[in-house]
Amino acid sequence: MRSKWLLVVLLVVALTTFYALGFEQYFDLGFLKEQHADFIAYYEANPWQTCAWFFLIYILSTAISIPGASVLTLAGGAVFGFVWGVLLVSFASTIGASLAFLLSRYVLKDIVQEKFSEKLVDINAGIEKEGAFYLFTLRLIVIFPFWLINLLMGITAIKLRTYFWVSQLGMFPATLLFVNAGTQLAKVEQVSDILSPAIAVSFALLGLFPLIAKSIPAVIRRYKVLTAYQKPNRFDYNLIVIGGGSAGLVSSYIAAAVKAKVLLIEKDKMGGDCLNTGCVPSKSLIKSSRFLANLTQSKRYGVKSATAEFEFGEVMQRVSSVIKQIEPHDSVARYTELGVECIEGAARVISPWEVVVGDKTFSAQRIILATGATPRVPNIQGLDQVTFYTSDTIWSLRERPERLLVVGGGPIGCELGQSFSRLGCQVVIVDIAERLMLPEDDEAAGLLMSQLEGEGVELMLQCSVASFSVENDQTFATIKTQHGKSKKLAFDAVVFSIGRQPNTAGMGLEELGVQTTRSGTIEVDKYMRTRVPTIYACGDVAGPYQFTHTAAHYAWYSAVNSLFGDLWRFKADHRVIPRVTFTEPEIASVGHNEQSAKAAGLVTETTLFKMNELDRAIIDGKTDGFIKVLTPPGKDRIIGVTIVGEHAGELLPEFVLAMKYKLGLNKLLGTIHAYPTWAEANKYAAGVWKKNHKPALLLRLLQRYHQAKRG
Repeated sequence: MRSKWLLVVLLVVALTTFYALGFEQYFDLGFLKEQHADFIAYYEANPWQTCAWFFLIYILSTAISIPGASVLTLAGGAVFGFVWGVLLVSFASTIGASLAFLLSRYVLKDIVQEKFSEKLVDINAGIEKEGAFYLFTLRLIVIFPFWLINLLMGITAIKLRTYFWVSQLGMFPATLLFVNAGTQLAKVEQVSDILSPAIAVSFALLGLFPLIAKSIPAVIRRYKVLTAYQKPNRFDYNLIVIGGGSAGLVSSYIAAAVKAKVLLIEKDKMGGDCLNTGCVPSKSLIKSSRFLANLTQSKRYGVKSATAEFEFGEVMQRVSSVIKQIEPHDSVARYTELGVECIEGAARVISPWEVVVGDKTFSAQRIILATGATPRVPNIQGLDQVTFYTSDTIWSLRERPERLLVVGGGPIGCELGQSFSRLGCQVVIVDIAERLMLPEDDEAAGLLMSQLEGEGVELMLQCSVASFSVENDQTFATIKTQHGKSKKLAFDAVVFSIGRQPNTAGMGLEELGVQTTRSGTIEVDKYMRTRVPTIYACGDVAGPYQFTHTAAHYAWYSAVNSLFGDLWRFKADHRVIPRVTFTEPEIASVGHNEQSAKAAGLVTETTLFKMNELDRAIIDGKTDGFIKVLTPPGKDRIIGVTIVGEHAGELLPEFVLAMKYKLGLNKLLGTIHAYPTWAEANKYAAGVWKKNHKPALLLRLLQRYHQAKRG
């Protein structure tokens, strides 16, 4: 950093000296015309020396962004003639521009990328994909200052070799124009005589042509699909939404709120996965199992013992009753009252504007696909011989399985495994990875694994299920390790939690040309639009995240862009996505953790606050856990947060808010938090950061100041 500041100081001194000594007069058109004859005479007497000096001066002036490149280019033609002038100017200008590019990159890139990293994501992606075209266009727009191009491109990710050859090519037409004008210097009264508006526009169009030409095929492909279908003369609806889960409900609600006529189609149950098989039932089960677990810890609250009698079937029945209580929030009746027309049935899209349900066809200007996802079931030998469950079907259980095999150690597998263990099942979790919760922080996963093993859950990591079999009415799973060893494991029930498969089959999407990604999700652009411009997608079926809250988040973009995209469109915001796993301890995170930051090449520092230092945690007897905050070295800007412990999910939103609106840890530290609350942990984490960055010099001066006051 010190060397960068030294370089900046040297550049400032050089520019200040340049103007202080009046050197700018030598880059004036009038001076060139006055000294033209002398320059010619010197060149004829010292041809190679003159070429070398001109070449060097041009490079240096361009490198440190001294104004006057146009006059120097004219001088090249006036002194050296057209051929030599073009040759000298063309290479000198490119070399100088590349040096300025490197100076900008060395001094500014890290600072700018760090400060505006989120805003530069799209720009860097565009530069990586279309950088040569962008640069070529800027070089041909001759009214755009070349020194500014050097500065701006230096802070992007474009490669030097690309920058060099594109600059050489892009500046060549202007070089030809100005050098040729220099050969007729007597006719040039001012630079604007050379660069007429017509010429400037012609150059700009020449630069824009490659970009326009490149985008035309994509636009044609996007709208070509529409020409193959007959567009209705009149539409039944402004918007048709297929799928009544979180994404579909939010999309429909937004459309109705802005007075659009909207049809919502759901083939199964309103509320989708979240209400019926996901968030609501799983968290209901977790609540019951956590209550039982807390009874076993009664001694920490001064209670000698506490027990409870329960029936497994009644616990599972409570889960169903909770769903029934929440159902009205997502019901047909409620959404009809809100202005959404709802029908039940399997929808098939037959054109960019039409959907068939049963024997009826409905048309709309736009269609939103929000069909969700279903649990993946692996193809394992002998699976057809055993009864298996997924996170969708496990809720039908009414008799407790004594031995439960959970395949998959992600959030769902860990939540279900811990809950059923606390309800008296002997649980084994099998996962191919080296640890549970692979995307999460190492230490967070370690705490959870210790907790699970302490509760009697067996973890079989770096293992997979090779086959199932039935022997003497007993079901077995053959577990294979990565080292090739096998073990037979008896079980009563198996549940798969190995990810979710987007629901796209049977909807006619392939016939329409709607593309899917490698993971099976519907491919959408930054506006949540599919390859068919009238069809949008959001929620689990489109990703990139399969959470209820992100489904609602992306539904806003789908709804608004589908309804108002002809007037204004909004790019989907993929930043600052929170996630919570509701095990005990809870794991809540947003942004990067230490492992993902390292993988992304980010240099960070970690601030750690342990929950055993929080008064409320001590009061509640829940002192396990921590808060980890990642920041750039020496800065309070938050890059990522991991919270492990009681109420971790409730503590996370303050950090999500801070990250979204660029509030650093100093702002959190300066915010009053009520005592004694769990939320104080966030402030104390900020306090740890502040303590680690205390101004040592200032504190020493203050110490001397107070000593002096004492006499």
